[in-house]
Amino acid sequence: MAQWIAFFRGGEPGFGQVEGDRVIVYEGEIFDEPRRTGAEIALTDVSFDLPCRPGKFIALWNNYHAHAAKQNLAIPAEPLYFIKTPNSYCAHDHAVPSPIGYDGRVVYEGELGIVIGRQCKNPSEEEAAQAIFGFTCINDITALDLIAKDSSFAQWTRAKCFDGFGVIGPVIATGLDWKSLNVRTLLNGRERQNYPCSDMIFSPEKLVHTLGQDMTLEPGDVIACGTSLGVLPMKPGAVVEVHIEGIGMLRNIYGAQAAI
Repeated sequence: MAQWIAFFRGGEPGFGQVEGDRVIVYEGEIFDEPRRTGAEIALTDVSFDLPCRPGKFIALWNNYHAHAAKQNLAIPAEPLYFIKTPNSYCAHDHAVPSPIGYDGRVVYEGELGIVIGRQCKNPSEEEAAQAIFGFTCINDITALDLIAKDSSFAQWTRAKCFDGFGVIGPVIATGLDWKSLNVRTLLNGRERQNYPCSDMIFSPEKLVHTLGQDMTLEPGDVIACGTSLGVLPMKPGAVVEVHIEGIGMLRNIYGAQAAI
């Protein structure tokens, strides 16, 4: 298992593997045979960047049996998804601003994220599994009241794509068995979500297989696997932490004046 981090140090970008309290620095491309430089730096000396820069950030809706049962939703026949735009991308320990011109409910959604490591077009399920580079933590933030504000048009894009609403990180972990993972989300230190990834309706491999038939997936693309029970509104100043064993803790403060 490895944990890949992208970082800034002294204003300069870099990437590498986390080993304990150190970062082993690499060069080249993370998805194309990166090379060790021989340098090591303290993890405390870097600030976190996005662990990858997705060309596409695809997010699932209604992908957990427990959530579907609670909401009285039918089990979908195929993955139901939407796209989050690049302006929404946000890294670990970065502030998420409040939307301008919207004062309704804003909710967190702790999720497991898939990171694609190779181009994937119309893959078999075996090829789809091989295209998964690793996993990361996701907070898929939503301006909840916007989705159904206009009865003639569900506004998923607007509700999901405010600046900072697609939080990714802190690292990409490889070598994990997703079926053994749990997603825990804490709001201001209080656990609000704790659910097993094994409860997914569509597995990561199935998601990559199916989505890869709809569109070509590229290295660095991210697929958020959807959330389960425990989603609640948050107020400006709230601290949200998404914990997944083997990946770590993704933390952000929500609110225009927030700072970490």
